[in-house]
Amino acid sequence: MNTLQAIILAIIEGITEFLPVSSTGHMIIASSFFGIADDDFTKLFTIVIQLGTILSVVVLYFKRFFQSINFYYKLFVAFIPAVVFGLLLNDIIDSLLENPIVVAISLIIGGFILLKVDDWFGNSENTEISYVTALKIGFFQCLAMIPGVSRSGASIVGGMSQKLSRTAAAEFSFFLAIPTMLGATVKKLYDYYKAGFELTQDQTQLLLIGNIVGFIVALIAIKSFIGYLTKHGFKVFGYYRILAGVAILLIHFFIKELTII
Repeated sequence: MNTLQAIILAIIEGITEFLPVSSTGHMIIASSFFGIADDDFTKLFTIVIQLGTILSVVVLYFKRFFQSINFYYKLFVAFIPAVVFGLLLNDIIDSLLENPIVVAISLIIGGFILLKVDDWFGNSENTEISYVTALKIGFFQCLAMIPGVSRSGASIVGGMSQKLSRTAAAEFSFFLAIPTMLGATVKKLYDYYKAGFELTQDQTQLLLIGNIVGFIVALIAIKSFIGYLTKHGFKVFGYYRILAGVAILLIHFFIKELTII
């Protein structure tokens, strides 16, 4: 991985992490184009730079983190399913992280769901999240272990299925990203070192660049997304996912080789 590739991947992460379009799926496709998808450092990079994006949530919603202790309890409850399934399915998840076809199919299926989610659940005014609701959202989030599903999309749809407003569901999804991504980063770093790899100075610099770029881009993306979502709903993201998924399938089966750089 070179610096330009790292910056591009970080921009993709910053834009897509909090949109219901799958940041992991987009980075798998981008890294496949670059010819680095199966590299161990690339897999580490795509996880670790999420630290920059979650820092943007802390900055934007700083005051919300001092509401009450119950806020943290609910986040913990919602986080539990990801811990359990993440540990149980770690090897399977890693095997899927190089597969553009899985990403494409997930994008298309998720796209059709987003086209209908507003019709299914409407736009409730409810903003209260119970512990049961938090746990159910946590189970929905686990669907994002399939590349292309979208962590934010799954957890937002999960929140709306529990009669939360679009905004409340989206914001809880942002908050839930913090322990989820932090846990994934720690686990990935542990696995990386356990496998006998060590970060070089150049790789450390790439991780630093990726986190800084991801942080800046995510700040803009979150503010833009909340405003758009409140007014317009999910349909545009549904259409985008379907088009992106179909494009990936066409490229894969007709061009055969995704590597261009």
